[in-house]
Amino acid sequence: MVSELINTNQLSKADPVFGQLSFDNHEQVVFCNDKDTGLKAIIGIHNTVLGPALGGTRMWQYANEWEALNDVLRLSRGMTFKSAITGLNLGGGKAVIIGDAKTQKTPELMKRFGEFVHSLSGRYITAEDVGMETADMDLVREVTPYVTGISEDKGGAGNPSPITAYGVFMGMKAAAKYKFGSDVLEDKTVIVQGIGHVGESLVEHLTNDGAKVIIDDINEERLEAISKKYGASIYKGSNVYAEDVDIYAPCALGATINDTTINSIRAKVIAGAANNQLADEIKHGRLLQEKGIVYAPDFLINAGGIINVYAELENYGKQEIMRKTENIYNTTLEILSNAGTNDITTHQAALNIALSRIEARKKENQQ
Repeated sequence: MVSELINTNQLSKADPVFGQLSFDNHEQVVFCNDKDTGLKAIIGIHNTVLGPALGGTRMWQYANEWEALNDVLRLSRGMTFKSAITGLNLGGGKAVIIGDAKTQKTPELMKRFGEFVHSLSGRYITAEDVGMETADMDLVREVTPYVTGISEDKGGAGNPSPITAYGVFMGMKAAAKYKFGSDVLEDKTVIVQGIGHVGESLVEHLTNDGAKVIIDDINEERLEAISKKYGASIYKGSNVYAEDVDIYAPCALGATINDTTINSIRAKVIAGAANNQLADEIKHGRLLQEKGIVYAPDFLINAGGIINVYAELENYGKQEIMRKTENIYNTTLEILSNAGTNDITTHQAALNIALSRIEARKKENQQ
């Protein structure tokens, strides 16, 4: 046990949760700790006006707990807007587990995490995210029904990554239509940053569409494998943001569009799967607008995954999953046009739609 506790005055100055810049009137933040399994997790429930908070669980070796808290706050907030703009009756939530998914994840740890999820009585429904697999969700399902993305042979919708990638591809094509006048990506140069499950599926779609694909990742072994499989070029330069490409697709972690990178970006379109791509939504959204770069809002075009897992709750099939995901194309075009007409950022245009739906439901609930 810790012998020295922070006193009340020091704690109020620290303002550890409510004072976080990423805190956006979240309804609930739950810290989970289990000594026996080594579990250290944080569950963030941002908003449940439209329905229970649904969002994946990410396992990552964060530098410290503040970094983990910031991530779960930003991610859960993004899930609120993602569900709202996609027309799903879901709120926004997310969970992070602090640790190395390759070496520290065990069945016991996953089941213990599932027990914490279960203790929230359905306010939060989990799914897979970075560092997680469908098999992990199957383990969580053994201790709680509040999980989606379980194996198809167990009655679930399966791995959401291919559907996420397809939605990003639809959003990217819409952004290309808006910027270049055509949604045909043949001969367009696209750099995909991060080639995990979603990134790889996106590379496949782009390759099939005739795009010139460049891939970038910290895992050199995976780069070689994906390059060989799809014929993509491996990025060999020193500043991926400064490359003169048509489309930049961030598909790894968030905040890659920040004070350091934004002045280097030469891509004409940004459309990727990563969450929270703008380090500062207002400032960096405006700078992209001023530079004439078309930004397809991340929480809109990467919504395919949640559409896929929502099918488990609403019992609709693959055909409806694909229809809803393909509609990301139309919604993206609508938002880009709206932003241009009203001289606002594309992020703000998308956010306005999401917020208006939440506000309308809130008024309904109060009647």
